[in-house]
Amino acid sequence: MNLACALATPASATAPRHDMPLNPSSFLLSPSLRRSLLASTVRKVSPTAATALTPMASSSASASTVAAENGAAKPAEKQPVQVAKRLEKFKTTIFTQMSMLAIKHGAINLGQGFPNFDGPDFVKEAAIQAINAGKNQYARGYGVPELNSAIAERFLKDSGLQVDPEKEVTVTSGCTEAIAATILGLINPGDEVILFAPFYDSYEATLSMAGANVKAITLRPPDFSVPLEELKAAVSKNTRVIMINTPHNPTGKMFTREELEFIAALCRGNDVLLFADEVYDKLAFEEDHISIASLSGMYERTVTMNSLGKTFSLTGWKIGWAIAPPHLTWGVRQAHSFLTFATCTPMQAAAAAALRAPDSYYEELKRDYGAKKALLVNGLKDAGFIVYPSSGTYFVMVDHTPFGFDNDIEFCEYLIREVGVVAIPPSVFYLNPEDGKNLVRFTFCKDDETLRAAVERMKTKLSKK
Repeated sequence: MNLACALATPASATAPRHDMPLNPSSFLLSPSLRRSLLASTVRKVSPTAATALTPMASSSASASTVAAENGAAKPAEKQPVQVAKRLEKFKTTIFTQMSMLAIKHGAINLGQGFPNFDGPDFVKEAAIQAINAGKNQYARGYGVPELNSAIAERFLKDSGLQVDPEKEVTVTSGCTEAIAATILGLINPGDEVILFAPFYDSYEATLSMAGANVKAITLRPPDFSVPLEELKAAVSKNTRVIMINTPHNPTGKMFTREELEFIAALCRGNDVLLFADEVYDKLAFEEDHISIASLSGMYERTVTMNSLGKTFSLTGWKIGWAIAPPHLTWGVRQAHSFLTFATCTPMQAAAAAALRAPDSYYEELKRDYGAKKALLVNGLKDAGFIVYPSSGTYFVMVDHTPFGFDNDIEFCEYLIREVGVVAIPPSVFYLNPEDGKNLVRFTFCKDDETLRAAVERMKTKLSKK
């Protein structure tokens, strides 16, 4: 496996497509960049249509007026966008914004966590074989049997827990849907859920859809450790769930055994459920990942969520899963049934092949990503950032304040416009944005050439103030 093989199209010119219409006026960006992004999304007028707008085309205009008077359809007036009140605050995701700006300004995208290299051939070939074999109709709602079994086998190997693939494994359309199905299937309006900030943005949005009350415990640099006593004080009689993500996006933190044992004791002592997002479990660089479900008395109250995309560089396939005891799986599957019902059939067959990869695949994955991490971290330090430790994921958090900007959004705008590099302003991942205003997140899931080019731009064009 060679994670560094570059695609023909550079990272600065690519971004995933999004089906949701964008609303640039709702962005968090400055007025100048909003105008720039809006201009780039306006539909271009064809030469023929442009002619119809000139004075020379008055006869055409008159004809259209007559047509309108005769009952032809009139141009629709621009309507304000509409969204349910529970989602009003969330706007367009920061990942969509930054990826579009990367294209607009020809910037190298070290913001959104999608690799610019492809996944392994043996997994892609398994998908092709499944398609050619006619595995193209609806799959069983909770997963094709071969994938459910492969997930259970992998979980046993990783955590030591033996689970029933038929009763305790639910295949979903990516981990984001696993998160949604878990929250919508097990949380009631008014339930209290404790998150660790900064957090993946879908957590809060989905909890809002469920009507939950969200509390956040802030993880602070330099080590982003869990403030244990603050967490203990936050748990109340209304607390339904504590939700963790380890390895942690966006900080790169690995929850320690001591922290996990403390959280587990709080859950057991207060009859609280635990939702664990473990999508980066194979990207743990300095110590082994610990699945909290494997701790004493925790499996019966834990939903463990994971996916294929990060480990196999196939983020566009959207294959995820949730593992939970039967009494919790019931709620997850009820919600899943009315969200997506089933997940792409041939890709599930390929995912089963992927999860049965030999241990050497995961060892090489970790080794290759470790080299990429070193390349980026050393470059960021040379460029003048304060770089915080990253023990897992493919993200690095830095302090941008040596460059004299007031907040992360202002700095990221400058970085795109003047330096030509995209990063993510993480203040959007906090309930209180002030907690993240000094921080910026970079990703190193790019080929080495792209990482070197981005580092060189920052070393050349950034200056301390």
